[in-house]
Amino acid sequence: MIPTTQAREISAASRLDNVRYAIRDLACVADEVVKQGHKVLPLNVGDPLNFDFQTPPHLIEAVYKAMREGKNGYAPSPGIPEALEAIRGEAERKGITTVQDVFVTSGVSETVDLCLSALVNPGENVLTPSPDYPLYSAVLCKLGIALNAYDLNEDDAWQPELADIERKHTPRTRGIVLINPNNPTGSLCTRHMLERIAELARRHNLIVFSDEIYDKLILDGTPHIAFASVAPDVPCVTFGGMSKNYLVPGWRIGWGIVSGEAATLKAYTEGVHRLLRARLCANHPEQYAIKAALEGPQDHLLEVQRKLRSRRDLTQKWCEATPRVSCVAPRGAFYAYPRIDIAESDEVFVKELIRQKHVMVVHGSGFGQKPGTKHFRIVFLPDEKTLTKAYAAIGEFIQKR
Repeated sequence: MIPTTQAREISAASRLDNVRYAIRDLACVADEVVKQGHKVLPLNVGDPLNFDFQTPPHLIEAVYKAMREGKNGYAPSPGIPEALEAIRGEAERKGITTVQDVFVTSGVSETVDLCLSALVNPGENVLTPSPDYPLYSAVLCKLGIALNAYDLNEDDAWQPELADIERKHTPRTRGIVLINPNNPTGSLCTRHMLERIAELARRHNLIVFSDEIYDKLILDGTPHIAFASVAPDVPCVTFGGMSKNYLVPGWRIGWGIVSGEAATLKAYTEGVHRLLRARLCANHPEQYAIKAALEGPQDHLLEVQRKLRSRRDLTQKWCEATPRVSCVAPRGAFYAYPRIDIAESDEVFVKELIRQKHVMVVHGSGFGQKPGTKHFRIVFLPDEKTLTKAYAAIGEFIQKR
């Protein structure tokens, strides 16, 4: 017989057409510049370990000890008992009084994927903020769920626009996402805003997904307020993890804290656990750092906050001093989201910035923004000297264009 070859292309699923991850999608442009012999300054990825931050040693020791003691096989699907107990203790410290369940995941990215997958059916939707972290839209696109984004109000320190949430809500809306502190804007929700969102969730029978991964990186002395502490009766999953607060993004350790009334959440929580079992478990030895992180020394946080506060202030001063740039001052995390007054698209702007000035930021259209506005996201993790050099380059670039 004459061997035959397969001629037809194997196409990707059409539901992936709108999956974008702007933060890393720029890497191909940066690769071009690097191949030309230039060094690119990455102000695009929120990894503190790329700069002058170090993992607390007692966390490394906890993982090393677990590995030496043979904790290298599968873990229980929800997480190891001592980690779950420590997360419950953290929930109590955050003022969450109606905890129904906790579970450990491979970073908050997996928490998001599991919790959305367990909730939405075809034809339903979840309200997500605009701008937002692009993982949410990517997961929803993967699930074949139409996006339903509500605006954050730049004129009100990037607080959610309640009127827009009401407009966007439909009878098929199942939940609402809060990112607090917000990525990419660095904004914080006020208690009053959390209370109003809780009332909206009660009225429309929504579950709230409160992404609080940056809750210990608050830059202005204001205590972080957990949504679930404000609304103990509202079904909520609070997302947390070690990547940012404890400087271990590569360990991929996150968690979910399910709170609200037990009867309301029973079926949903069982669905989440079916998915947890199906994917076996999160990284096993790294889970032994959770108790060490949450119950051990927190000294590193003071130094991290000090550095970030200084770098935030430098960033804000540059924004205020630079023509055609304005910025709502970030209050948490390590991102700024300046608005720019330019003729071209913000995607063209950031790509040309990489090519001409070798500085890498992310275009606002990769996170979402109101029509007619243009932004870019800065990661202000580098030291002040590096940031000053980068901002001078961006300023020259804007002036010439």
